[in-house]
Amino acid sequence: MLRSSGLSRRQTIRSLAGGGLLLPGLLSEMLAAEPDDPLAPRKPHHAANAKQVIFLFMTGGVSHVDTFDPKPFLRANHDQPHGRNRVYKGADWEFRRYGQSGIEVSDLFPEIGKVADEIAVVRSMKNINGDHFGATLGIHTGSATFNRPSIGSWVSYGLGTFNRNLPSFMVIAPEIPYAGGQVWGSDFLPVLHQGTRIVPGEEPIAHMRRRNRADQQRTELDMLEYFNRQHLRGRQRDTNLAARIQSFETAFGMQVEAPDAFDLASESDATLKMYGLERGSTEGFAWQCLVARRLVERGVRFVELIDGGTMLDRNWDSHAKMANYNKLARNVDRPIGALVRDLKARGMLDETLVVWTTEFGRTPTCPSPGAEGRGHHARVYSSWLAGGGIRGGMVYGSSDEMGFDVAENPVTVHDFQATILDRLGMDHEQLTYRHAGRDFRLTDVHGHVVGDLLS
Repeated sequence: MLRSSGLSRRQTIRSLAGGGLLLPGLLSEMLAAEPDDPLAPRKPHHAANAKQVIFLFMTGGVSHVDTFDPKPFLRANHDQPHGRNRVYKGADWEFRRYGQSGIEVSDLFPEIGKVADEIAVVRSMKNINGDHFGATLGIHTGSATFNRPSIGSWVSYGLGTFNRNLPSFMVIAPEIPYAGGQVWGSDFLPVLHQGTRIVPGEEPIAHMRRRNRADQQRTELDMLEYFNRQHLRGRQRDTNLAARIQSFETAFGMQVEAPDAFDLASESDATLKMYGLERGSTEGFAWQCLVARRLVERGVRFVELIDGGTMLDRNWDSHAKMANYNKLARNVDRPIGALVRDLKARGMLDETLVVWTTEFGRTPTCPSPGAEGRGHHARVYSSWLAGGGIRGGMVYGSSDEMGFDVAENPVTVHDFQATILDRLGMDHEQLTYRHAGRDFRLTDVHGHVVGDLLS
């Protein structure tokens, strides 16, 4: 795995002094004022299987009964009455068995089906809220009602980063999802752990190209930081100020490494074809997936890819027309399958946890015969994980025959989060932050690691 080989700040200060660029006596002051590095890699609570995470979030609530949870009962009873004002609605797509494991996946996701032996499908997920805003917050922050730090921010806070020239938590999101920037917010954690949003396009990060020579800019930044640190004395509790100071360093480092991370010119034709990406393209979910691989390759700790925003025709919120899934699935299926295969071929899947999820599922019934859509359904839905110490080729938990409720082995969002943290070597009960007189954690007072998912 690629790691940063740049000079440390202390080495840079000494080199400036050796070149006569610092005033006499200023060197010792600057070295004495050098703060501890809040993003330095930290030792986990226990041996880690995964070192980084790629978190794939499908905005809008993907129907479990049309994707990863086959329900023959619904197909057999399609349009038949269920209660007084509902009818059963069967899946519009066939399910097929894949790999040696024989996991059933619908025809929407044939490329994900091809990597079925690498993934663990959870068919018994439960969220804590049935509206998009609350459910999106729930799966990301563990709370459906209050602003709390995102899981990516918790991972950054708990483990630091491998590469100081890139943010520890990056989010590639063409559109703003439900719940907005709180999806990657740090809330009461120090602001430097907040996710950095990347917008696909010709310039994913604005002003990434430097205007001055690197050595001149480095000198200016070190002098600026020295005076900023003097200003920070006595204001250490102001995390916004500390993060603002740190942001200058991160921005400088990004000018060094980010352009290369987003430049796909060095990728082979075979790799681009595998992802379904045309050479020169800077948009689409295929671009997001390939860039995600390049970011974790360069030491970014947590990368989230968001598909869709709040526009109904561009997300998975299928109230009116399930046929939209054909277009949506074509956009993500091939790149996701390629990402898993690519990571494995490069020897990176063992230390990279890939998570695919959404905020909730869809109802197995609809109001009337012939209805083309499904409503929100948080009582049970499906997600999956791969790599990073997860047992591949397995299905965990189940829903009842119609996909309405959990039949066995429920997995709450807090259980899901606790399991992700465990694979990174963190005990979700020990990963805490003191705020407003109490110790907060991602899983609040809930959550259990799902041991059967672990390899």
